[in-house]
Amino acid sequence: MNNKTMMTDFYELTMAQTYFDQGKKDEKAYFDIFFRKNPFNGGYLMTGGLEETIEYLKNFKFEEDDIDFLRTTGSFSEEFLEYLKDLKFTGDVYAMPDGTAAFPNEAVLTVRANMVEAQIIETALLANFNHGSLVTTKAKRVTSAAKKIPVMEFGARRARGIDSAIEASKHAYIGGCAGTSNVYAGKKYGIPVLGTMAHSLIQESECEYEAFLSYAKSHPDNCVFLVDTFDTLKSGIPNAIRVSKEYLEPNGYKLKGIRIDSGDLVYLSKAAKQMLVDAGYPDATICLSNGLDEYSITNMLNKGAVIDSIGAGDNIAASKERVGGVYKLVAVEKDGEIIPKIKVSGDTVKTTNPGVKKVYRFYDFDNGKVLGDVIARADEIIPEEKYTLVSDRDPWKKTEITDYKVRELQVPIFKNGELVYKVPTLREKQAYCEEEYQTLTDRITDIDNPHTYYVDLSEKMRNLKEYMLYEAMNNASQTAMENIGYQKVKSPCEKKN
Repeated sequence: MNNKTMMTDFYELTMAQTYFDQGKKDEKAYFDIFFRKNPFNGGYLMTGGLEETIEYLKNFKFEEDDIDFLRTTGSFSEEFLEYLKDLKFTGDVYAMPDGTAAFPNEAVLTVRANMVEAQIIETALLANFNHGSLVTTKAKRVTSAAKKIPVMEFGARRARGIDSAIEASKHAYIGGCAGTSNVYAGKKYGIPVLGTMAHSLIQESECEYEAFLSYAKSHPDNCVFLVDTFDTLKSGIPNAIRVSKEYLEPNGYKLKGIRIDSGDLVYLSKAAKQMLVDAGYPDATICLSNGLDEYSITNMLNKGAVIDSIGAGDNIAASKERVGGVYKLVAVEKDGEIIPKIKVSGDTVKTTNPGVKKVYRFYDFDNGKVLGDVIARADEIIPEEKYTLVSDRDPWKKTEITDYKVRELQVPIFKNGELVYKVPTLREKQAYCEEEYQTLTDRITDIDNPHTYYVDLSEKMRNLKEYMLYEAMNNASQTAMENIGYQKVKSPCEKKN
């Protein structure tokens, strides 16, 4: 049992106590997870972290020692702590499957649960979504830039702790990596494990030749030598060739390849290839590594670098970017009525889309590429023959589309606390993520100057948002003025009766 119920922010529990005291513990609430900006200044995000959320909710339960700890804080009543002892997740969850292409302001995951449950789970759900989506998206960007060249993920030593490293290897595989150096992740998830040697093996030996020879004797059928410890062209590659000639070939084996981890990788890869060809090893592979990402890979390929495989570490498993996913209340249920809620901010981008909603994606019927997304109210029916997309930012911009297929992006995950979703295998997720990526246009996936894929609001959704904004602003202004004792007086300019 992997119980991480206590992985929550303290204020989630203090708010839950307040709901409990107000008699709102059984009030149903709707929360959406969404993000406001694509990571890496890119044109898309690939979702991740759903499987971790499923495991978290399946095991959601406060243990006796959890209750004992909470009691020591002095912040919670005994009645509330007794209530927590029997608390389990009993709500509904709808979500986009791991590996789905998503865009800003779309509800990636929606929770319907009682206020206490829905509030306490916020922290864990966001942690899962933000980390999973960050790594999956970065891996997809890197592997796509590499085109058909396999990318090995080996960022475990750069990740933010052991658990983060293990999960990053899984998300990287979903995002398209061919394998990982992380043995634990390989065992746990069935990811191919890859790797040969590091510089320390060579430094420890009497000389580079002896290091290569020792490795060849231990692993004769998988000899990929790291050739840049001293001098790639004058020492590393000549010693790799010598070991192959003097030991591998006489014993029925052959040099498999080399890895270069420093220096001018474009120049060195070209020179290395020529040396290998001249020595009679045209099939020996060249692996390049050293802090590579989608930009450096694209640059190397454009300059004609010779690459058979790529090693990518910290730029996938420990990216400096963030997703910034948020979890916002969008509706509550009272007496069988669903009441939309909205958060209004002076920063326009932080104003939320209210109410229970669905996200639909339109695809070109002929080529399967995306045409546009729309956020609609949950009770809306999308027509099958013709639809007008209206820009959320510029309502006068309208695009009428026909000959399309339409798909609702969220699927049921939990109903009344019971898991109703069959979690795909890791390889199924990887294949699905690639299928999703292929539906995106080149303009969206462009690394340097991606097209902004606007997500539109349906007419009903836009009308609801505008009405609630108007009501919220007017009510807030009126209440604030009344609270400071304001009483309306006639202006000298007003006409006298």
